[in-house]
Amino acid sequence: MKKTFLSFCLLIFLAVSVQAKTTLSFPSKDGLQITADMYIDRVDKRPLIVLFHQAGWSRGEYKEIAPRLNKLGFNAMAVDLRAGNKVNSVPNETAKRAKKAGKRVTYVDALQDVEAALAYARTLVGDKIKVVAWGSSYSAALVLKVAGEHPELANAVLAFSPGEYFKRMGKPADWIQKSAKLYKRPVFITSAKTETKRWKAIFDAIQSKKKIAFIPRSNGNHGSRALWKRNHAHKEYWTAVERFLNGLK
Repeated sequence: MKKTFLSFCLLIFLAVSVQAKTTLSFPSKDGLQITADMYIDRVDKRPLIVLFHQAGWSRGEYKEIAPRLNKLGFNAMAVDLRAGNKVNSVPNETAKRAKKAGKRVTYVDALQDVEAALAYARTLVGDKIKVVAWGSSYSAALVLKVAGEHPELANAVLAFSPGEYFKRMGKPADWIQKSAKLYKRPVFITSAKTETKRWKAIFDAIQSKKKIAFIPRSNGNHGSRALWKRNHAHKEYWTAVERFLNGLK
């Protein structure tokens, strides 16, 4: 643990020296190397938010979001899952490696990447610093599943547009709901207004004294891109997100 924390300090030094971001890799459960961008402000007890992208995309979903999280007092790690491609001119390096290696790249296959990334984050910061799991679309569902089944990996969850997206991959219709029922820590769930039916049963199943469902006044947007400045409702999403995050410090 001491050696890993020293490595984390080195990462922070590098990140602060190079525009507050550095790129690293670590193994998934099957050995596939996962690429992630570390957005580090400084070393202290601030939580580390682990950011996962939506379908067809990459860690580039958080190019705009992660720096703002730094300003709010959080460190962040934006992760490439094997189920994805490219967004905001950032290619998904994990997906490229997985395809080259002939590995399956469905949403379900990415579950091991979510687990590995959260476990890696926990190893970096130790047990006394909070790790926050943040997902978008299919990864929002996966972070709820992992956090429910492995409570030691996440102290809080933010899920943007989760749902039971896995039936066509052979999973039960309540695959996420069953795991979410085990989750008892702070959780924030939101989506576009028209998507709320997709996650209502999941939200209702969560056994937490601090669970927030945010529904925008406007139509809103799918996934974490709801926070991008180009999206008209981003201010109301950010207001709700910041209120939740402030309660985690």
